[in-house]
Amino acid sequence: MGSGAGTYNPGLGVPYALTNSKLTAHWLVDTPLPAAWIRAPARLQNTFGNESFLDEIAAETGVDPFEIRTRHLTDQRGLELLERLRTLARWEPRGSRPRDDGKLARGRGVSYAKYELVRTYVGIVADVTVDWSDGRIKVDRVFVAHDCGQIINPDGLRNQIEGNVVQTVSRTLVEKLTFSRSAVTSLNWGSYPILTFPNVPQVGIDLIDRPNEVPWGAGEPTTSVVPSAIANAVFDATGVRLRSVPFRPATVLAAMRLAKSR
Repeated sequence: MGSGAGTYNPGLGVPYALTNSKLTAHWLVDTPLPAAWIRAPARLQNTFGNESFLDEIAAETGVDPFEIRTRHLTDQRGLELLERLRTLARWEPRGSRPRDDGKLARGRGVSYAKYELVRTYVGIVADVTVDWSDGRIKVDRVFVAHDCGQIINPDGLRNQIEGNVVQTVSRTLVEKLTFSRSAVTSLNWGSYPILTFPNVPQVGIDLIDRPNEVPWGAGEPTTSVVPSAIANAVFDATGVRLRSVPFRPATVLAAMRLAKSR
């Protein structure tokens, strides 16, 4: 249900003005497992689908990932944010350099969201390294442009954004809930590992302060764009699309082998 930008549905939330689009959300009334709150519920999954698919369209049509976003945005604050992000990350158009042909492949990916289509704007660029031999992904750097209106505590805001990035890189690359037919089985740090300090990326942030605007929240928006930016960067590095988190090495290696066999 819903179509195009400007019509908010909590299961959709596409910020772009697309002339030909049909968006459908299928809601589950009941699920077999009880659910509890987690940072950016539904927004993370929704943005992962939207921004990964837009990146795929950009690649198929030979359009730079930044260009396809700015081409279909009419929101001036969103456009300004993307331009500032492009500058912060020193973005070069996709295809301006050949893919690495050694053991390690490096790539960059971008993702953007206007949170729930009604508040905080955020965009990120993720720089990743992918090991062809074992499928291991390392997120080296993340650049964030963030507009939540009037900024009341810049230092606290930066800390919140950094925490969002680190936690969601962990959720994207490592964390996986496991369960049997009767109970959750990932009950400790051995069975539910998280990101470790050597794998924490560098985070560069551009805060866009708007003293005359309403202050919005920053607890979740950055979370929503991390998985898609990483997935888009992996494609830039390897030509392989990853469509389900977590991007653990065995999963990535299998995807790369499948792509090579085609």
